Amino acid sequence: MERIAAHKWYELKRLADDVTQISEPFIQEFYRCNVWHVRGRDRDMLVDSGMGVVSLREWVPLVTERDLIAVASHTHFDHIGCHHEFECRAVHSAEADLLADPTRQNTLADPYVTDDIFDALPPEPYCSKCYGVKKAPATRILEDGDVIDLGDRRFEVIHTPGHSPGGIALWEAETETLFSGDILYDGPLIEDTYHSNADDYLASMERLLGIPARTVHGGHFPSFSGEQYRRVVTDWLNIKQNKV
Repeated sequence: MERIAAHKWYELKRLADDVTQISEPFIQEFYRCNVWHVRGRDRDMLVDSGMGVVSLREWVPLVTERDLIAVASHTHFDHIGCHHEFECRAVHSAEADLLADPTRQNTLADPYVTDDIFDALPPEPYCSKCYGVKKAPATRILEDGDVIDLGDRRFEVIHTPGHSPGGIALWEAETETLFSGDILYDGPLIEDTYHSNADDYLASMERLLGIPARTVHGGHFPSFSGEQYRRVVTDWLNIKQNKV
């Protein structure tokens, strides 16, 4: 399989409200995490950090321009691969142990990370069988209701267990923007990982339905409108509740 040079690995797309989407286009879409960079007055925020197969700090200058807090929406391999590159790292308390001591098993790298998830491979010496997330102990532990303050922007932490026990969403009421992580995106949702919980997933989706989001930036797939957000959540809830 072709290997891609490091300087071509990432793709940036600038969106409204000083949000930039950073993606890894050579990873197949289902496995491709959205990395979100948010500009603030006093510091910036990074929501997730990708697989870590190519350095974010070295090849995406945007993430080194300002003081930055790297937030983990949860601790699966595709979301925390570059967290070790940042001095300030935040994660929900329920998954702090995984960020501090990741393994191929507890981050789901095993069994998902194989050459098959790529359309083209990262530069050498990358090896799928050798891949693993590096330790990145949190410098800030998050709980439901906490606020990440960027000076002129405030993001409320919403604990959304279900996909994983420490999953979080980030809500900016002023712009009606929600960073939803992997509890919700506009694509096939994953509800059966080793630490997923069906009851928690249901409760999280019911809670999300009450948030008046205008724009949603998910952990995977393109961003979508508030109307689509409410449609996706409502349809999911209808299916689950009709099965009960």
